[in-house]
Amino acid sequence: MRAAMRFLALPLIAATLSVGTAQAAGFSCRETPILRTNTTFAPLSAKVAEGRPLSILAIGSSSTEGVGASAKERTYPARLQALLAKAWPKSSIEISNAGIGGETAPQTLARLKVMLAAHRYDLVIWQVGTNDAVQGGDLDAFKTMVSNGIALVRAAGPALAILDPQFFPSVRDPQRYGKFVEAVGEVARREAVPVFARYAAMREWHSADAEAFKGALWTDGFHMSDAGYDCLARDMANAIAGMAAPIRPTVAASR
Repeated sequence: MRAAMRFLALPLIAATLSVGTAQAAGFSCRETPILRTNTTFAPLSAKVAEGRPLSILAIGSSSTEGVGASAKERTYPARLQALLAKAWPKSSIEISNAGIGGETAPQTLARLKVMLAAHRYDLVIWQVGTNDAVQGGDLDAFKTMVSNGIALVRAAGPALAILDPQFFPSVRDPQRYGKFVEAVGEVARREAVPVFARYAAMREWHSADAEAFKGALWTDGFHMSDAGYDCLARDMANAIAGMAAPIRPTVAASR
């Protein structure tokens, strides 16, 4: 089992995210720690505490667009919006789905720059690395792109979290693919940016029950299914809720 930080979920959040567990072809969603960081989203915490609206940008390639989902409301951004809206009923939550299938990091980065200039977001979730790894791009250039993307978002002001590549058993070159997954984590750690470790989480699903895991993937064995996206969104919602939990003041010990 990989080490991961478990956040103390508020009772409302815990109850909300445990209802309606996703199931498909024997695949059953269960809570998987998907985040390894001590990072908090302080600006989001203040807005949640005050019940103010939140604007979130989900950008990336086909996993964000929702290839494999049966409908737009079954994509991970749509499911995440619904879950966060239930967890934070006083705040209006809007997640803009800016996923375009087939994109690599440079293409997404160019769009990200335009979108950050046009609108102010509270949080950006950047899904990156899958197509760069599959297409055999240059690893060092990829790392630079991830670093540039982090700098771009920070300069614009929103909080940032990165969603790393998905795990799928039929990957042709696991060693190369794994290097791109590791590269995302390496750059993010260096820049103190939280990463939703989707690759590790999905690999745990597969290790637990390889046959049932097929239900988490679409018919192509690569993209995620409705059940896979839903389970991913639940894990991400738990992590975001933990990072944006209201900040409690430290009480000095009495002398």
